Amino acid sequence: MHAVILAGGKGVRLRPYTTALPKPLVPIGDEHAILEIVLRQLSGVGFTHCTLAIGHLGEIIRAYVGDGSQWGMSIDYATEESPLGTMGPLLTLKDRLPEHFLVMNGDILTDLDYADVLRRHRRAAAPLPIAPYPRAGRIDFGVLPTDAGRVVAFTEKPSIDYRVSMGVYGVSRSALDPYLPGLPLGFDELVLDLIAAGTPPHAYAFDGYWLDIGRPDDYDRANAEFTSRKSLLLKGA
Repeated sequence: MHAVILAGGKGVRLRPYTTALPKPLVPIGDEHAILEIVLRQLSGVGFTHCTLAIGHLGEIIRAYVGDGSQWGMSIDYATEESPLGTMGPLLTLKDRLPEHFLVMNGDILTDLDYADVLRRHRRAAAPLPIAPYPRAGRIDFGVLPTDAGRVVAFTEKPSIDYRVSMGVYGVSRSALDPYLPGLPLGFDELVLDLIAAGTPPHAYAFDGYWLDIGRPDDYDRANAEFTSRKSLLLKGA
């Protein structure tokens, strides 16, 4: 199984940590970088090959990860010379990738079964399964629904439930065929194009643990909780 890890972002939300350190290498707990945890998880569920799409401070990532042999994997690299968006790096890699592969951000902490995402993708007819995650957001104002110029209700600082992308996808090369290599391509654009074409992505049901390390609040929570969750996050790795 083959995974592509998107590790080229600047991590501006985590500054000043990411001024000199690439975001995928920020420490989690006392021993591990987030990218190391991800690679150990992938190896533990059977991934043998990984491509790291690097950009900002990419040489530090290359020096840290090497050829992947320490995790029992074969790792190669694709360098992003200019920003290509979330999916743009895949277009330049397409000839190096198998028909079905996993794509993920290099800064997430989760107990998601990556191998199962890819297995279900291979069995499904949809070209792109997405792993969504439930979140709740609080509105910092009193909300006033109106009808015909009259206030009909009032809710003080309500919480809204919604689902967000976890940054983990199964991808088929055929889903990338309409796009030109070297041009930017965002994940949002790909999803909207698939919906418009009548081949919408599938949602991969998941109710486990997930944090976006690129968010300062999630990064602080990850460090606070990692010791107690280490056996769950690195099981079999």
